[in-house]
Amino acid sequence: MNEISLLSAFVMGLAGSGHCLVMCGGIASSLQLASKQLSAVIVTLLYNIGRISSYALAGSLVALLGASLAKQNTSLAIILQLMSGIFMVLVAIYVMRLASTLKWLESFAKSLIWQHIVKLNRYLVPVNTKTKAFCYGALWGWLPCGLVYSALTWTLQARSATEGALIMLAFGVGTMPALIVIGQSAQLLQKFINHLVTRIIMGNLLIWYGVYLIIIATDKLVH
Repeated sequence: MNEISLLSAFVMGLAGSGHCLVMCGGIASSLQLASKQLSAVIVTLLYNIGRISSYALAGSLVALLGASLAKQNTSLAIILQLMSGIFMVLVAIYVMRLASTLKWLESFAKSLIWQHIVKLNRYLVPVNTKTKAFCYGALWGWLPCGLVYSALTWTLQARSATEGALIMLAFGVGTMPALIVIGQSAQLLQKFINHLVTRIIMGNLLIWYGVYLIIIATDKLVH
């Protein structure tokens, strides 16, 4: 696997961690306050490990699907690569706050999937054990998120389930800092991530890689 893939996945997660604070920050902080049997640090770490584990599992499953389809149809494999590049550009536009390019994806997934998964929440509350903290994070790892789904489209071009899992693992690690340092530190980190210069730099990195994928895929289609 090209190292730039993992680096770009990490950058995508880091650049979008402000979005993660909105989506999951409240959940993580409420877990810290609600759990009296476990320390806040343990709860936060287990929650995030569970969440990222779900990302890795999803990445491996999507990669398996993509690899299976690619073996059956070479043109389809190229189209999947092209789609990965397009979604990368959409993420870059979202990160730079030029347009809400991922909202439609979240709305679609919420109506199709999340309304069923969230019902499992009642088996994990109150979060008073380490196992529940991990499982709670694993459950919320399936929360409809356009950023996560965009990263998953990238794993469609992965060559194996392991590679797909690693891409999503790198993405998940990028989202961790903002969710681990809940409180004042998180506010400072969010301020840095939301700074115009930071968003432009990260957005341009993602656009560069997205365009690179599109060019490679288009060249394969033409030839």
